[in-house]
Formats: sequence, structure tokens, C-alpha cells
Amino acid sequence: MHLLIPAAGSGKRMGADRNKLLLQVRSKPLIAWTLLAAEAASSISWIGIVSQPPDWDDFKSIIADLKLKKTIVFIPGGSTRQESVYNGLQALPTNAGQVLIHDGARCLATPDLFNACSEAILHCSGLIAAVPVKDTIKVVDDNDIIKSTPERKQLWAAQTPQGFDVKLLKQCHAEGVRQGWEVTDDAALFEKCGIEVRIVPGEETNLKITTPQDLAIAEFILSYIK
Repeated sequence: MHLLIPAAGSGKRMGADRNKLLLQVRSKPLIAWTLLAAEAASSISWIGIVSQPPDWDDFKSIIADLKLKKTIVFIPGGSTRQESVYNGLQALPTNAGQVLIHDGARCLATPDLFNACSEAILHCSGLIAAVPVKDTIKVVDDNDIIKSTPERKQLWAAQTPQGFDVKLLKQCHAEGVRQGWEVTDDAALFEKCGIEVRIVPGEETNLKITTPQDLAIAEFILSYIK
């Protein structure tokens, strides 16, 4: 299975002056934990890191320290996640039939989750890892007034990995460029193109590191599972 890791973001919301994936948790950079899980996943054979070239030397140093054995290539990132994934798709080997896309900031995903998504995408066109929402969700207007309360049993929190048929995802990204769509994940492009996306059970610990508080939570989780 081919894996793309969008890793071109900045550390603004983290309050950092560099790519947040270079920040450390339990003495390893965030990207290191992501790569170790991908390395340990038996289904993953090729990894593409989509990032800004100024970060490549740091990432290469991390990879060397980890002594990873799988093929890892570097792909120039875009100004948005959507552009980065588009660039990553163009750089996939020509024999790539399916691809997993996993945000580098979700550094707690396990090899089992990568393997489960790799197996599931062989039997569908698109999927996302997700978990059921526990909180009651409110739809609020621009004046902070609650407009509705969706039925919780139909709400799932999207995670990554997300998996797709490569040919279809390339078509959806091309249509997104043509239509000027701006989306926050690739499943949304499938949805806009009317292509079915299924759910694979995610992991409650598979949080996205966005704020300093998330970093502290990741430190706590890793102290118990690593």
C-alpha cells in the first residue's frame, strides 16, 4: 500500500516558529511517531512525505536516526492541505492503485489502524477512519444562536488514515481545481463528486496535534501505550 503524509503545515496554532511536526513528545519529533507506526504496518510499502523543501533536511535526519527500511520519498507541499495532497497524488508510482492519506500530526495512529484501512480500501472506492461523536453537537449561526441539534447517532468524527482509489481521487482533485472547491479532507471531494465513502472504525487515541494542550495529551497517552 502507498501512503501519503501531508506534513507541510506551520506551527502557528501551536505557537511554534517551525513545522509543528518537528516538535517533540517523549523525546521524539511528532513525525517520528507517525513514521514508526507506518514502518511497523505490514501493509505499507511506500511512504511519500509531502512537505516544504526547507524542512527536508530535518526530516531526513529524523529518518536516518530511526533507521527506517521502507521507501520514503519527499514531495513539495502546497499552500494548503488540499494542494499538498494534489501534489502527492501526482508523485505516486504509476502502479499505485490505492492510496492511504494520513496527516502527520496524527502521531498516535497505530500500525493496526493502517493495516485495517489498507485491507478495507481493497474492497471499496473510498474510506475514512472515524469514531462516533460522544458530545451533543449544536449548529450555531453567525450570531452565536443555536439553530439545531443533529441526531448524535448519525455523527462521526473524521480522522485519518483516509483511503481512496487513486484514479478516482485524482479525478476528484482535478474537478476540485476546476470548480474552485476548498475542502479540509479528501473525503469531502468524493462526497461533492457523488462517490460513496465508507467508515472504518478509528481509534479514540488518534487525536490530531493542533494546540499545546494536544501535545500534553499525546505525551500522557504515549506514556501508557509505548
